[in-house]
Amino acid sequence: MKRKITQRLIDWKNRPGHKPLILQGARQVGKTYILEEFGKEHYKNYVKVSLDLVPDVGNFLKSNINPMEIIAFLEALYNVRILPHETLVILDEIQDCKRALLALKYFQEDYPQYDIVAAGSLLGVAINQGNKPEEEDNNEENEEFSYPVGKVDELSLSPMDFEEFLWATGNDILAHEIRAHFLSNEAMPASVHSLVLDLYQKYLVVGGMPESVQKWVDTNSYLECRTVQQSILVGYNGDMAKYAKPATTVKIRACFNSIPAQLAKENRKFQYKLAMKGGTAKIFGEAIEWLILSGTVHKCKLISHGFIPISAQEDDSDFKIYMSDIGLLNTKAQMPVPMLLNSIETDNTFLGSVAENYVGQALRANGITLRYWKNDNTQEVEYVLQDGANVIPVEVKKGRKVDAISLNNFKKTYNCPFAYRISGKNFGFANEIKSVPLYAVFCIEAKEV
Repeated sequence: MKRKITQRLIDWKNRPGHKPLILQGARQVGKTYILEEFGKEHYKNYVKVSLDLVPDVGNFLKSNINPMEIIAFLEALYNVRILPHETLVILDEIQDCKRALLALKYFQEDYPQYDIVAAGSLLGVAINQGNKPEEEDNNEENEEFSYPVGKVDELSLSPMDFEEFLWATGNDILAHEIRAHFLSNEAMPASVHSLVLDLYQKYLVVGGMPESVQKWVDTNSYLECRTVQQSILVGYNGDMAKYAKPATTVKIRACFNSIPAQLAKENRKFQYKLAMKGGTAKIFGEAIEWLILSGTVHKCKLISHGFIPISAQEDDSDFKIYMSDIGLLNTKAQMPVPMLLNSIETDNTFLGSVAENYVGQALRANGITLRYWKNDNTQEVEYVLQDGANVIPVEVKKGRKVDAISLNNFKKTYNCPFAYRISGKNFGFANEIKSVPLYAVFCIEAKEV
């Protein structure tokens, strides 16, 4: 399936003097697949080294991380020539081998002509903890991770956004039309608008995990998609047990399992007591950080003011937690499929959270930091973006009913040039409010620096 990150990988390959690349992302977002396809299409050949499955490589690296020795060993192990600029070496699940991560530094310093790409699902977790699973207790595994700062290039892969979903389902022309109308602010023809809203509602069920999207393309079965999503959620739970101490695992799962309840509240601020009675930031801080570092969830922090830079206005004690994939959220929450397929008109408070989570996922896929605003008068703006020297508020509504009181108040107070209103309504621009249909959030970009 076509993914946006492919072009960024091509840009990396073509950039003179590029460094070894680390591709991060949550489990099952398609990192290994996309790298193998990249190797097939843009190199003479490629070698994939599964560091979690091939112990011979890890054992070799314990005593030798000389780049040329590594290349010679991999050539012998896989019976393939590894040529500078012509062979892509993929080090998969690099968080399972500290020495492989360290080796990237020496490739960059001494043999930059080799194209090395490392993929890691839980690399951030492993580096933060400084070790791997407790059951592994040898000298090499007791060494702390040494991240090669400044010696590697980095990219992050998210679940498929709605535009990629349109590509996967053969709706490339619709994706192009959405971008054109986003730029012009001209309304879509009513019939087309309804058609794309219907596809958006399907996406709420299928989500953006590539295996689920592929299952939808192959079977058109929501049941099959949910089976895939359940399997992914089970895998996430397995990772919590494997890559955290037992006491921390309990807290991670408690936080993760509380997300539907957190989002079901009218006030969606994360409350520790919903994870466990008597819960506090001190008890659950490490667990939440684990979920964020694993790419399983996104954190949306409160800002008290809309002044530049908005990062300086963040309140670390007040935040919301969203799932990194909308399909996984709805499966975890056991949200009925028929209700999601009628989400624009159905009167259900949780559907407002579904729309917020979907928008947050789309914004994060575009590299936008998630922040929200509220004041003492209970007014709230779901997201606030910094685009250069401008602050842009974003209102999110699940359907066609909109209320601009909070949006207008924020816009006026902080002299914003315009605001985004995301809803079930068509494109338009009036009263300094840019109306963006729910299906067009992937068009929103912001340069924070």
